[in-house]
Order: sequence, then C-alpha cells, then structure tokens
Amino acid sequence: MDLRTFRTGAFAAVLFIAASLTSAEPGVAQETNVVRLTLDRMVELALSNSFQVRQLNMSIDRTRFSLQAQRARLRSSIDLNVSAPDFQSIAEPRWNSVLQREEIIHENSRRFEAELSIRQPVILFGRPTNGYLSLNNRIYRYAQLGNEGQKDLRYYNRYFVRYTQPLFQPNGLKNGIERAELDLEDSQLRFNRDVVELVDDLSDDYFDLFETSYEELIHLSHVQNLGDAVEVARTLAAVDSARAIEVDQIQVEIANASEQVRRSESQFRLNAARLRTRLNLSETDSITLNPLISIRPITIDAELATEFALELTPRMRQLSINFRENEINLENTKGRGGFRLDLALSYGREMQDPIFDQVWDDPTNTYTIDVNAYLPIWDWGERSSRIEASRIGLDQTRLRIEQAEQSIRSDVLNQVRSVEEFEDRALAMEQNLVLATELSASSLELYRQGSITAFDLLQS
Repeated sequence: MDLRTFRTGAFAAVLFIAASLTSAEPGVAQETNVVRLTLDRMVELALSNSFQVRQLNMSIDRTRFSLQAQRARLRSSIDLNVSAPDFQSIAEPRWNSVLQREEIIHENSRRFEAELSIRQPVILFGRPTNGYLSLNNRIYRYAQLGNEGQKDLRYYNRYFVRYTQPLFQPNGLKNGIERAELDLEDSQLRFNRDVVELVDDLSDDYFDLFETSYEELIHLSHVQNLGDAVEVARTLAAVDSARAIEVDQIQVEIANASEQVRRSESQFRLNAARLRTRLNLSETDSITLNPLISIRPITIDAELATEFALELTPRMRQLSINFRENEINLENTKGRGGFRLDLALSYGREMQDPIFDQVWDDPTNTYTIDVNAYLPIWDWGERSSRIEASRIGLDQTRLRIEQAEQSIRSDVLNQVRSVEEFEDRALAMEQNLVLATELSASSLELYRQGSITAFDLLQS
C-alpha cells in the first residue's frame, strides 16, 4: 500500500495539536556531543545559550540598576565642594554711593573655600516629600592684597541646618522611583513576551525537524513494505512467467521510495545545521530525534482560558504600565509652567576672624528664610494645550486597553475552536492510519494469493 496517500493530512493535523503531542524520548543521551532533541530540551538549550536571551537578561539588569540608583536617592548623601584656589586680579566698575558715580576698582584677592554637606530626603509615612534636610559646614580663607602690598586676611566658618521644600509641584523623587519600578517591570514583561515568542519560533523549527524525521520513517516503512512485496513478486514470477514484469514494477517503486528516504535525510541534515546555529551549539554536536507521536484528547474551558489570558498576558500589564506612566506625565505637565512655591529655611552659627584658631570661638546665631513663588499670568494657552495633549494621550491608552481586552477574548475563543477542530481531525486520522495499516497487510496477502496484480497492490 502507498502510505503517502494518507501521510500528509494525518501528520499535519497532529502537529497543530501541540498540547496533544508528547514525545517518548526521556531527555538527553549520555553520548558525548550527541543531543537527543525534544521540545523541552530544545527550549532549555535556547534559554541557556541564545544570544537573544542574553540580551534580554542584560536589559533587565540595566533597568534593575537604574531602579537601585533611584532608590539610593532616598538615603543620605555626603558632598564636599572645594574651591581652592580662587585667585582674582581684575578691575571692574562699581558704584560709589558716596561719590554718586561708578569707579574702576581693582580687586586682588586669594580665596580658599570648602563646604561639607550631608543631605537627607524628608520622608513622611514611608513616602518622600520632595524636600531635603541637610547639615552643612562652610569654611574659607579670604585674603585681599592692596596696591602697596598691604594684606587683609579673614577666616570664615559657618555650620548650619538647612531645610528646602518645593510646594505645589510634582514630587520628582517619588515619581522618579515609581517610573524606575515601572521600567523594571516592563523589562521583565518584555522578557516574558520575547521568551514566549522565542519558544513559539523554536516550536515551529522543532516540528519542521520532527516532520522531516517522521517523513523519513514513513518512506523507510514504505521501502520495507515494497521489499516484502518484491519477494512475493519473485515467487509468483517463478510460477507464472507472465508476471515477471511485476518484479520490475515494484523495484522501480522501491527506487523511487529510496530516493525519498535520501531526500528526507538530506533535509534533516540541513534543518539540524540551521538549528545548531540558532541554539549556539558546537559544530561537533550531533542532533538526533525520535519522532514518536501520542495523541491525548484535551478539554479547554473557554471562560477560564480567557480569564488566564487577561491576567497573565504581558500585553495587558504593559498597557497598564503605559497608562500609569501617562498619568505621571500628566502630573509633570501640570507642574511645568504652573504656580509653584519654594521654601528654604536655615539656622546655624558663624564666626569670622583673622586668626584661624579663633573661628570656632564665640560664634553668632544666623538664620535665613527664603520663600520664592512663581505665578504664571498669561502664556497664550501654552500650558493648557500641553495638559490637554497629555489627557488625550491618557485617553488613547485607555482605548487601547479596551481594544486589547476585546481582541484577547476573541482570539482565545477562536483558538479554542481551532484546537477542538484539529483534535477531531487528528483522532480521525489516527483511526485512518490503523485502517490503512490493516489494508496494506491484507492487500499484500491478497497479492501473495494471486488475487490482485502488482499494479493493484501499488495503488492500494
């Protein structure tokens, strides 16, 4: 019997039911440089060796370090600003209020200055307030040189506490940390999405290789059946010389089937070579595959599958992240060009003296209060237009979320129907395979009995 008449349809239906297909191979063989390939093993190799996966891991590491940098802003920082030396010998015009005129004053000074600051973000109830509290110490040496060589030397020292608080403005510290957290989660979701796509592509490659190997088995089985048939033909030809031509007919068919075997072997080598490169395997590694098929009927709950798709699909969470980022952008847009208030308070002690050792003796109290406000009056609608544009972007994201939900629901229902249809076809093809095998055996027996000709056998 020519098994090619039912081979293509049966195998195509079976391959589409990935959830129904299991391989009987136990995993990786112990032989050196031999890779016994299964779908799970193939995915494992790709995730461990693939350049694409390594790139995705690097992307996650990059965003993770960015988040660490943002969170580090919640901790104290220590800064030392040094201006040493600062020499000036320059003439500049300055107003003399006594003479009521400008004079050209030549300044010749030497300045050495340093300021140490310990800054800590102010956090209330676990949330940063966008304000900072700092401990500061400023000290410098200032010397002025006269035209006749006289020198006026002063040392200055001030230590103080300073508090700064922006008001009516976006909380840049909080938003920066939240955006970094969203970026990290988005990178992880992109990783999951790309891994799923990678597994899907690998599945196509695996089943192409599986199909080639399975076709080789079919051709080998066909060659074996034809070998049995040619032996029967020789026996019949020995009895009836008129049937000697049937031996040649079957041998021609054997040659054609053998060529199909060699073609399948060549195609398998080419596919395996491409797969070896994609999996980043060594050129000395040999890929083998045992194409055994087992069909198991499955039942899919469409409502449960839809629920899982809406909850677990990276696309939906990425849209939610995009929506939150647009909310942050809207908040920042409202703060840009709007009313804002900056409050700064400081209190400390200071002392200046021509003798350095005395700059810590008998300091005096000092304080500063700074309130700076910005009140926009008219900008020809610039700020309101920016805010409206940000709101429209937020509405667009909301529409994309609704569209994605509808698309996922529709796709899940269609996929469930497709799986059910392919399952029915695969089970039917499995029954046809059993019938075809029985028909092949019975046709060979009829040919042995002389009831049918070789032509009838080859067409069965």
